[in-house]
Amino acid sequence: MATYQFQTEVNQLLKLIIHSMYSNKDIFLREIVSNASDALDKLKYLTVSDDKYKSVKFDPKINITFNEEKKILTVQDSGIGMDEKDLNDNLGTIARSGTKAFIEKLNNEKASGDSNLIGQFGVGFYSAFMAAEKIDVYTRKAADSKAYHWSSNGTNSYEISELDVNSEEAKLYGFNNPETHGSAIEIHLNDDSKDYASRWKIDELIKKYSDHIAFPIFLHYTQNKYDDKGNVTGSEEKDEQVNSASALWKKPKSSLKKEDYNNFYSTLSHDGTSPLHYVHTHAEGTQEYTTLFYIPSTAPFDMYQADYKSGVKLYVKRVFITDDDRELLPSYLRFVRGIIDSEDLPLNVSREILQQNRILDTIKSASVKKLLGEFRKMGDAADTITKAKEAKDFTDEEKEVVEKWNKFVKAFNRPMKEGLYSDYANRDEIMEIVRFKSTDPKGTGDNNWTSFADYVQRMKVDQKAIYYITGSEEKNLRESPLLEAYKKKGFEVLIMADDIDDIVIPGVGKYKDFELKAVNRAGSDEELGIDKDVAKKKEEEFKPVQERIKKALADRVKDVVLSKRLSDSPSCIVVDENDPSIQMERMMRAMGQGNGNLVKPILEINGDHPIVKKIESASDETVANISEVLLDQALLVSGADIPDPNAFVKAMNALI
Repeated sequence: MATYQFQTEVNQLLKLIIHSMYSNKDIFLREIVSNASDALDKLKYLTVSDDKYKSVKFDPKINITFNEEKKILTVQDSGIGMDEKDLNDNLGTIARSGTKAFIEKLNNEKASGDSNLIGQFGVGFYSAFMAAEKIDVYTRKAADSKAYHWSSNGTNSYEISELDVNSEEAKLYGFNNPETHGSAIEIHLNDDSKDYASRWKIDELIKKYSDHIAFPIFLHYTQNKYDDKGNVTGSEEKDEQVNSASALWKKPKSSLKKEDYNNFYSTLSHDGTSPLHYVHTHAEGTQEYTTLFYIPSTAPFDMYQADYKSGVKLYVKRVFITDDDRELLPSYLRFVRGIIDSEDLPLNVSREILQQNRILDTIKSASVKKLLGEFRKMGDAADTITKAKEAKDFTDEEKEVVEKWNKFVKAFNRPMKEGLYSDYANRDEIMEIVRFKSTDPKGTGDNNWTSFADYVQRMKVDQKAIYYITGSEEKNLRESPLLEAYKKKGFEVLIMADDIDDIVIPGVGKYKDFELKAVNRAGSDEELGIDKDVAKKKEEEFKPVQERIKKALADRVKDVVLSKRLSDSPSCIVVDENDPSIQMERMMRAMGQGNGNLVKPILEINGDHPIVKKIESASDETVANISEVLLDQALLVSGADIPDPNAFVKAMNALI
């Protein structure tokens, strides 16, 4: 018997599970049964796609037994099973980079003992240690001759040994027969969890969490016999199927209730919370397929990680094919969970074939359109309610519609914006779904969200463009001096504080017939209604001041111009239309793509401001200090870094 040390992350995880998580231990059985189902799915696929496994007997079932006296609960499947390498890889380490995030999340949540988190991170097996003082795993991989025994008490190590086929355990679980494959998870319950070794408790949990597992789950138990006076006359061994074992997505929608959908979602996603929304579709015609998609209530933990796990499983004629193909839906919909089941794909389809398969392309295209249509309906319904009533007047049903949409926007607005950049075919539809903060108080929903469509409805008669401002902090953007003239003019400005906005929105360019203009770029002030003759006269008058500031700042700026948009502030910065924004340049440098050269801003000066007027008669030294301060404070207000804080402080001190 060989002893191995758990991976560091597993050790941390086990300590948290054993010592901190206690609110809902029930989910451990859901996780173990779900793993058994996955093992059956994998073998079912291999028996039709891999010559090595085509001769393997496939008799899919999950058997649950218990020993009340010894406090042992066992879940056994006839699935793919594991060899020694699989045991080390699957039960000794956690391969996903999201593990650290998960452990941090658990640490943050441990006060409430939120055990619903565990399955979402692909570490469901370890949840059994919430109820176990020891776990033994007996297993044989299909088409292999050797069986193995894995054992651990959840401390720092685990043991693996080859299983003696003549041992009691091998005989008990059938591994003395060389054709037996699969895994038996033997959970030795701790004193606080002995009630799980009970027929009624197991039956209740299977029906609650695992009823829609697509393979039969049998509960084995001993039932007493009684005479007509109630005396025990003997006993008999019974096995009873305790789940419906049918593919829920194949059932008619009319036969399903919301509770059925929610329960299946828990099985599918390992998420203990109810989904925000679900979409169930059965298509017939040139192609036949079924899809069932769920929108989670909160964003998946790995949504912004490069190695995010796909949330969609592909089946062919109810045979599981893969849950690890990111091509099933576009990346901006990576938060979607669900099932695609095709009647037309071949069972032995490979990942390479999937990437170029016309059938799957058609399903993917139709699925995206269906999902986007549902998102749009959700948003339109919420907006209609919000515009018609004050929040205090909402009915319970209306409140649910609005809250659902607000949750969607909060969790998934940012990835939806990625679709504006990556999904040109559906860009128009996505533009109706995405939401932005706004300077107008009539935006709908939490935090003043608004759509492009509503913005256009509120536009002034003489307004020709949709104005927006980008940056990193919403609060700073709302107080930006760049907005002063637009507010006075009554022009609404969209506040875009997501890092992705600077990439996506310039590429979009227009919404219907309206150009999108960034107020922090040169040339966006053309509609502010300044008389051209008056402006020209002011520019001539300002020229001497402009030249002095420009000389003082030398190569720190691309240009110094008289501002048309400032009324209260002395200065602001914008960037040339052909230059990347300051935020964009910062992102490029963070990704190692910048060339190291700073974007030179254009400094706009308010010629009517008292500080600027002092420059006309000031000494060269004072002009230099004022110019430095005007530029640096404009940089700070815009969210940019000032290159030389010491020089800024020195110039400020000199002026004071």
